[in-house]
Amino acid sequence: MGIVKGCELPEDLYYHVDGNVWARLREDGSLDIGMTAYACSLAGQIVSFTPRKIGKTVRQDKSCGTVESGKWVGPVKAPVSGDIVAINEDVVADPGLINRDPYGAGWVVRMQPSSWETDRDSLLTGDAALAAFAARMEADGFGGC
Repeated sequence: MGIVKGCELPEDLYYHVDGNVWARLREDGSLDIGMTAYACSLAGQIVSFTPRKIGKTVRQDKSCGTVESGKWVGPVKAPVSGDIVAINEDVVADPGLINRDPYGAGWVVRMQPSSWETDRDSLLTGDAALAAFAARMEADGFGGC
């Protein structure tokens, strides 16, 4: 488990650093998508999650859902292009799961990527992701999770 400024960042995930989201490749080729601990810290306590509908095609960097906290409303940006194939209904019912377990029970949608081989090249993992988040947090003046 990587930690940058107190924020957990599992090194085995694929990160879209600018979107502050992660993707976990599943055995069937689909991807679980979620917000990083850094994004959760910036947003504060999440009180609402409204996903795009199952079957919706979403392009990379476009919204696969909307989160709302006491201080922010904004998109969860898709780290890849593809179709939404599942929604985490537990998160819809209890959006705080995103804050409590961002890399486990707090995943938000599952996508079937349309161009994984291409989109994967724009994502970071391992040490490269940790370094990119460290630079971003420093540039943002982020105090830590």
